[in-house]
Amino acid sequence: MTRYIDPDRAQFEAFKNLDRDHPIEMLNLVRFKDTATYPEGHSLADQKLSGAEAYANYGAESGPIFANLGGKITWRGGFETTLIGPGDEVWDQVFVARYPDAHAFLAMVSDPNYQKAVVHRQAAVETSRLIRCGATETGGTFG
Repeated sequence: MTRYIDPDRAQFEAFKNLDRDHPIEMLNLVRFKDTATYPEGHSLADQKLSGAEAYANYGAESGPIFANLGGKITWRGGFETTLIGPGDEVWDQVFVARYPDAHAFLAMVSDPNYQKAVVHRQAAVETSRLIRCGATETGGTFG
């Protein structure tokens, strides 16, 4: 199984090349490791935290940075089943994070305190999907 934890260079460049001056939503699909794997020497490396516990640490440390930049979680739900798509993709966390614009997202990921917090996410996550979406009109039908 290929693990997706952080963007590769091409993905990050593609993100940065999109229009940055409008609100964006980030669809987050996250599957946790059974046991978090912190880097050797990290203060939590020997604590045997679950992936969910390590991800909670990530949220506690990165959440204030996210909120201070105008971010908010606009939707959160519990994964139930996949109707169309790979049947082996199951998710522990499913949510949509809204940023006032892509500048805010880029400011978050370049913040030194966020960069310290991301070690918890890297320790926690087995695989994930982070999908940037731009807002469009809602209503009536699928069309």
